[in-house]
Amino acid sequence: MIFAHEIPEGSKLYFGASARRKREIEQIASDVLYADGFEEIVVPLFSHHQHESISDAKELIRLGDRDNNRMSLRADTTIDVVRIISKRLGRNTDHRKWFYIQPVYRYPSHEQYQVGAEVIGEADLSIAMRRCLEIFERLETQPLLQISNINIPKILSRLLDIPMDDFRHIRIENFLARGIDWLTKLVYLEKPSEIDAVLPLVPEELRVELVKMKELSLSVPYANTVVAPLYYAKMLYYDELYFRVIAANDVYARGGRYKNEDVTSVGFAIATDVLLEAGV
Repeated sequence: MIFAHEIPEGSKLYFGASARRKREIEQIASDVLYADGFEEIVVPLFSHHQHESISDAKELIRLGDRDNNRMSLRADTTIDVVRIISKRLGRNTDHRKWFYIQPVYRYPSHEQYQVGAEVIGEADLSIAMRRCLEIFERLETQPLLQISNINIPKILSRLLDIPMDDFRHIRIENFLARGIDWLTKLVYLEKPSEIDAVLPLVPEELRVELVKMKELSLSVPYANTVVAPLYYAKMLYYDELYFRVIAANDVYARGGRYKNEDVTSVGFAIATDVLLEAGV
């Protein structure tokens, strides 16, 4: 048979030591989260709402339900968790701290295992970020913590007529070409301690958003922290403070504040596969 023993490109296979380490990472994460009052949830593989999470709909693996309504394989878990808790389980539980251990799927055959956590109805991102960093501490690794604010690219796009694609694709040369001193300083801003020097130079509405980044960095002391004010996350639901955990060119985790309908929440997701490939 053709492809009888082949593994599709982008899918995952773990066995022996790698499967054991995958389980250890998941166990450490669940121990940290259970200790902080989180409960586990497993959401369906199929979803009707993934287009509300993913900025590029081409990444969705689409199919139809029994009435031929559009649905897709789960490409992101965050919004599905919030919807299921608030819409389906709301009468049965008032619990607001949930975690999940399950994969997501992107077209054509990309599979990614995740450990994620959501705090529904919470606006303070430090709560989620602290738990995320605790997991990495338990894994005995100290990757880079990068703090951003999704509002800053949105404000800059409106004030300076900068296309959002320039932020999505990190076209730094386009920002520098504008010859605006304070914008150039934002490009090169790196340490939380450097934010104060930039505040008097930027427009007032940017000042507010930069202060939020500084306050987040101070609320969860972590030696290996940088800021990236011009970074823009590709997930549609993030609306303010956002963070990534990075080592070399690998993104170990990402999280942020987001809103679904009228509910503001915070959460994060750890990319288990990336940790395994990096030997964490």
